[in-house]
Amino acid sequence: MKVRMSYAELRNLLQGLSIRVKYCSKHNHPQTIHLYSKIRPPKSHILDCSRSTCTYRTVPPGSILPWRFFSCKQEGTKIPFKRKQNTAITTSELLYKSLLKSEQENWNDISARYKDMTERIKEKLEELHNKYTFNSESPRIRFGENVYFEENGCIFLSKADDVDEGNVDILFSTEDLGFSDAFIQRIRISPDQRYMAISLKSENSEEATCVIMKLGRFPVLEKVIPSVFSFEWATNDVLYYTSQKNLKCQNVFMTTFTNQKHTKLVYTEQDARFFVDIYCTKDRRFLTINSNSKTTSEVWLVDCRQPFKLPALVQARTKGVIYHVEHRNDELYILTTYGEPAEYKLMKVPVACSGMENWQLVYALEKKTKLVDLEMFSDHCIMFLKIAGHLYLNVISFDSHSVQSIKLPTWACEFELESHPEHTTSTCYFQLTSPVHPPKRFAYSFKENNLIEQAVQEVPIITNCHTTRLLAKSKDETLVPITVFHNMNSKELHRKPLLVHVYGAYGIDFNMGFKEEKLMLIEEGWVLAYCHVRGGGELGLSWHKDGCQHNKLKGLHDLKACIMLLHELGFSQPKYTALAAASAGGVLAGALCNTDPELIRAMVLQCYPSVFITAYENDQRIPLIGVLRYIQKLRKAALDHASRTNKKGNWIPNIILDIRANGSHCDSSWEDSLNEVARHLAFLNKELEEVCHLQHHSKSCK
Repeated sequence: MKVRMSYAELRNLLQGLSIRVKYCSKHNHPQTIHLYSKIRPPKSHILDCSRSTCTYRTVPPGSILPWRFFSCKQEGTKIPFKRKQNTAITTSELLYKSLLKSEQENWNDISARYKDMTERIKEKLEELHNKYTFNSESPRIRFGENVYFEENGCIFLSKADDVDEGNVDILFSTEDLGFSDAFIQRIRISPDQRYMAISLKSENSEEATCVIMKLGRFPVLEKVIPSVFSFEWATNDVLYYTSQKNLKCQNVFMTTFTNQKHTKLVYTEQDARFFVDIYCTKDRRFLTINSNSKTTSEVWLVDCRQPFKLPALVQARTKGVIYHVEHRNDELYILTTYGEPAEYKLMKVPVACSGMENWQLVYALEKKTKLVDLEMFSDHCIMFLKIAGHLYLNVISFDSHSVQSIKLPTWACEFELESHPEHTTSTCYFQLTSPVHPPKRFAYSFKENNLIEQAVQEVPIITNCHTTRLLAKSKDETLVPITVFHNMNSKELHRKPLLVHVYGAYGIDFNMGFKEEKLMLIEEGWVLAYCHVRGGGELGLSWHKDGCQHNKLKGLHDLKACIMLLHELGFSQPKYTALAAASAGGVLAGALCNTDPELIRAMVLQCYPSVFITAYENDQRIPLIGVLRYIQKLRKAALDHASRTNKKGNWIPNIILDIRANGSHCDSSWEDSLNEVARHLAFLNKELEEVCHLQHHSKSCK
């Protein structure tokens, strides 16, 4: 590959960026990261303060995952006097260093007990990973006769007729250009296929770098833009992008690759509560500048036929109204919360008069229905829905004005729409999956009006796992959905270990995509339960509203009701029950440990359960100093409680903090995920083994 910029120049250019640059390094564990796809879900378990359920996915109109709702207030350090050459250290800094050193020493002492089991679990997870991901393919993007796809940090180009024959050209390689520690997050090809924009991201930062390649016989590096969140091509040589700083995204820039290259600021969001991203409508007619807060949004249109013209406002922001925009036949199709009830509705309006007063209803969701995703096609619109935990596909025909609803397989928990389908296609391809079921490919044909499962050779089929859906009655008699997985061959389920999952925050659903460690637990006899408590988004916008802020206790009541129902129905029992929570889910998990500890691994009533917390030194969302202070208070509370209830055989819980020097809140490599998950599962197994040992010892004493 010929590069216009020398490696020395590239190195200088990249200094200060978040991506560490290494040259001539080789991946010991190659991984396939899909074109336009979500980042591989992080393996997040236990009371994990380092991760959230957010994913870095381009959010089209209709995709209502509010991953941008997070904020982080960094711990400030007061300076008591003027520093001399920055050598003075404050009391807060000394405390931080002391706590950090103490926890690192504690981890080094305690981790040895998990070493053997951790290695055994890692071997099993690697075996499952190779078994279920070896045959997976990267999505392929077709532009006329050309097909683009990504594998192992490289982007390839092939003719449509030759793609299966192995006749491919390499357009880009992270390793060749010195980005060996980065992974490809997002790719956009210009309409005439002369340019390719790529975002690269390391696992240690939430900010990405955009690399623009000029394509041709010998692709060359054209430009590198640091700290970019989203980007889209307006025309063949005009790129719009948003810049990100400190988890905020408020500026939109336009950069040109014409003879007179220049970059210009075109939009600035003045309200710090709003987050800005860019989307291109499916027919490539407009770019939308989307400015969203937790409850309110505003959209501006960039005409791709006149990219230098100022953006046009669709509808001024109105408090409490969220809306997203698509385009078809000179009409805007608007997904919005406008009107009663305050759930999502599909509306339309002429481009020329797009004000809210002209919006016309096309389709309204039923109560307690979650809209997971929406995709526009030339003559149809597809909605992916969740109703009481079940997945549905609703197909709206613009020609016949009809709606067809299809219930998808019971085991399915998660949709994955295939990347960037063509606007005029007659078939919609997507994948279905669950935590214990590897992705299966399905196709919906608009012409035949039917759903077809796409067979994939040599992919093992999971047949020994049973999926059960339950409803638990909460304190106020609200019915809370639970999804349960267990081995069909397991007997005496009340004696099996149970791993309960909870999140319930920001209106976000569980990430219920396939994870090797979940399948391993099923094979080893565990029961897995996902409690869809209020505060999350599983039953629509009202479900989130009913469990946030002053209603937060409702989520705690929901979690307690779910665990009690599981035990009543014979799914394990308290002394074999563990709780897993990620990011904001730790609030509910921690609260339950304080209010109802007997529900979780309770050998002695009111004992604190053992806790394993993972945190990251460079986490931008959860400052480490807060975690260090929390762990000190938690240990003190557990010890104080044990001393107050000092009886023979009393049990003191293990409070473990695992601090990682590398990694960030949302992302991790396969290798780091493997190590982290293995440590978590080793902890769970050791804890439950200790329960059995103590129980046996107690009986022997009697």
